[in-house]
Amino acid sequence: MTEHLLVTLKALTAAERDPDRLVLLTGGTVVTMDPSLGTVERADVLLRGDRIAEVGRGLTAANAVVIDVSGSIVAPGFVDTHRHAWQAQMRRTIPDVDDLVGYLQSTLVRVAPLYEPHDMYVGTRLAALTALDGGITTMLDFSHNSRTREHSDAAITGLLDAGIRGVHASMSPHFGDWDQQWPHDLARLRSAYFSTDDQLLTLRLAALATPEIAGARLAYDHDLARVAADLDIGVSLDAVFGAVASEAIVRWERDGLLGPHIESIHSTALSADAWSAMRDTGVTVSLAPTSDTQIGLEDAVPPVDEALEHGIRPGLSVDVEVALASDMFTQMRTLLAVQRMRAVHAVYGTDDEPVRITTRDVLDFATLSGARTLRLDDATGSITPGKHADLIVVDAEGLNTMPLHDPIGTLVLGADRGNITSVWVAGRVRKWAGRLVGVDLDDLRAQVHDSVDSIAERLTRDHGRMGASAHDRTKHVRSRRRT
Repeated sequence: MTEHLLVTLKALTAAERDPDRLVLLTGGTVVTMDPSLGTVERADVLLRGDRIAEVGRGLTAANAVVIDVSGSIVAPGFVDTHRHAWQAQMRRTIPDVDDLVGYLQSTLVRVAPLYEPHDMYVGTRLAALTALDGGITTMLDFSHNSRTREHSDAAITGLLDAGIRGVHASMSPHFGDWDQQWPHDLARLRSAYFSTDDQLLTLRLAALATPEIAGARLAYDHDLARVAADLDIGVSLDAVFGAVASEAIVRWERDGLLGPHIESIHSTALSADAWSAMRDTGVTVSLAPTSDTQIGLEDAVPPVDEALEHGIRPGLSVDVEVALASDMFTQMRTLLAVQRMRAVHAVYGTDDEPVRITTRDVLDFATLSGARTLRLDDATGSITPGKHADLIVVDAEGLNTMPLHDPIGTLVLGADRGNITSVWVAGRVRKWAGRLVGVDLDDLRAQVHDSVDSIAERLTRDHGRMGASAHDRTKHVRSRRRT
């Protein structure tokens, strides 16, 4: 790191305790993703404390730390609306898994019960730091291995220590022994970690859409809806698939269990009635482009067309790193390619014009619409004065990004994590000069490998002891999918 960059970093970190600190990013191409501001070339962004103060040209501020970002794109941080962060140290252990049952049996039946609280911490922190390194400033952690209170505490601490804008969505395990503390332990978590809404971390209740995967205990119903309402928290529903989930959604609408506080994850192969119910009640949608297509979930088509047809602009998500890529660039490119292929294929041989989404659409899904999916769009998702300063600076003069013609096209189709020179969360720099700030990578690496080794030892010791009920349940899921 060059001397002037070190001096600037010291000035930035020294000012972090000052709530009125000023930072001025000057001379960049600013992709605000705010419809009223658009993209501004040779522009400046003034940060005051944790907020965006101004966006424009020729801005000045006395006593500001001035950072020249000429030749760079300044954009909102990405928003990952659904990731199972605790699994991060088991990355790509099942890269060729080809159905939901394979994932359930390998990861949730065999490996998940062996996790101790420290493994939860290591995996969650690793996932969050990887997200930050790749420009994801907000991540919903669908934490579905909360076997004890300590497991939940460790997962939340992992988000806190990483410094990401995190959403802890709490759910008990699918299979194996656990303390039966969920969902009533959510009240303790709410009091201990989420006492105000003006903080980096927020809390949600996580559940499955239907009983077919892990039984009625984890399926969204009146009781779980009441828990979320009593705590005034949102609800994130995973495995929203097919006919069974479609019937449930229509029933939930009739019973008054839907609303803007509900996030529907995947939303694959749903009926038109289910989509209408979600639209009419304000339910938000998280798509998992690589998960649906690569693993082959339900019909394997991320339902972006269905969402847009019903006026729902979805968010994007990584889902499971045990089989999938970790970054948002891959999600944007996958969805763009799949949708445009699908659009052209649908009208091939006719005179009809295909309805294609654009690079701006998928960047919106990865930023502002993603924030809206998590009900955090008042705080993040666009470079808008008054919002929190969650943003990234991307080198537009790199070998793979120069010359800069279209900044949105460059972000979606040209850039990668190596082009991200700095990442900011609530006005604090988390990545600088291409490196994470305040992270001892050698120590992190040692913790990750120690966790993997410990899990492997437990797996060897417990080899072959898979609970009959869990095995029967996953067989049931496969038979239902084939039906």
